[in-house]
Amino acid sequence: MDFDKARRILIDSISHDIKDRHVLLAMSRVPREWFVPLDLQPSAYDDRPLSIGCGQTISQPYIVALMTEALELKGREKVLEIGTGSGYQAAVLAELARYVYSVERIPELAETAARVLSGLGYKNVQVEVAGDELGCAKYAPYDGILVAAAAPSVHQTLIDQLYEGGRLVIPVGSRLEQELLRVTKLRSGIRTERLGGCRFVPLIGRDAWQE
Repeated sequence: MDFDKARRILIDSISHDIKDRHVLLAMSRVPREWFVPLDLQPSAYDDRPLSIGCGQTISQPYIVALMTEALELKGREKVLEIGTGSGYQAAVLAELARYVYSVERIPELAETAARVLSGLGYKNVQVEVAGDELGCAKYAPYDGILVAAAAPSVHQTLIDQLYEGGRLVIPVGSRLEQELLRVTKLRSGIRTERLGGCRFVPLIGRDAWQE
């Protein structure tokens, strides 16, 4: 299969809605086929989520682009990703940010993602197994936080881990259906913007959904 051609077709299809050319260029450099199981590689550039095992999925490319665009990265930022999954979103972020910390609650997925990211030469990504606390306070504050799993609410724990002016992009709603939000931390509080409907696997843990 010509993965390069399939990637170009995908990027062209999402460029009608995604206007940040830096995001599109970043996604054109990341080989999504490396982040999916071997038997699903022919579908790697379908614009849809795919199973990666352990009850988890690699996100739809359009949603990856939308969430990344919402962070408004300029290249100097320190970013936290919650829910490493396959590692694909972390790779896209690593193309655009100075440094990316990514946490994953399933050790098997964290190990696989770290191996793939290292194999692709990403030196500005650190993958860790998530602890009990939501987010990753030990490296905070962050310029941006991207949550790749559905939360029941925007928890103050994550707001506290942002710099002033930092942005949190997070799907919020029920276990079955959510709305994607961009929350900006201001001196006077927060500003919330709605980016549209979405569907993610649940965010599990303290201050989120229970197992």
